[in-house]
Amino acid sequence: MHDGAQQRLVSLALNLGLARETLTGVPDEAMRVIVEAHEEAKAALTELRDLIRGLHPAVLEDRGLDAALSGVAARVPLPVRLRVDIEPRASSTVEAVAYFVVSEALTNVVKHARANEVDVSVARGGDVLRVMVRDDGAGGADPSAGTGLTGLARRVRSVDGTFRITSPAGGPTTVTVELPCAL
Repeated sequence: MHDGAQQRLVSLALNLGLARETLTGVPDEAMRVIVEAHEEAKAALTELRDLIRGLHPAVLEDRGLDAALSGVAARVPLPVRLRVDIEPRASSTVEAVAYFVVSEALTNVVKHARANEVDVSVARGGDVLRVMVRDDGAGGADPSAGTGLTGLARRVRSVDGTFRITSPAGGPTTVTVELPCAL
């Protein structure tokens, strides 16, 4: 799944790096944009490589799930209401699965839902971490129609979690995940 995106990012980073090194006579403001785009492409490539290796972002380990999800939500081009209540913290494996569920679900909302807003809730109740992503979009999401939702369900099952999606035509779509975590 990530091979095509990774190759495109490599190409983009190389082209921006070439532009950065070889273009002359470019106005300072334009060069600043090229430099920033090159740095962002390199950072995105690093993050994608980490995801491919199954690693989680450093912010997840350093500052926790709330901070990591806040970063993801901030990059979504529509309003995201995020609520995180996860004390005590779950294992790093469970937190990584929750992170990927929210990240992929938000990506799907942006790509497919035609939504105006999204609610994300991550809460720990006893030995269960519950993740809910709900959008006000068009609905009709079908896990059998593609690999994104089935991949998410597979990742959730890898830690003995449950994955449910409700997405009637006309919306809303709600993804609910429950992940077991030790007390």
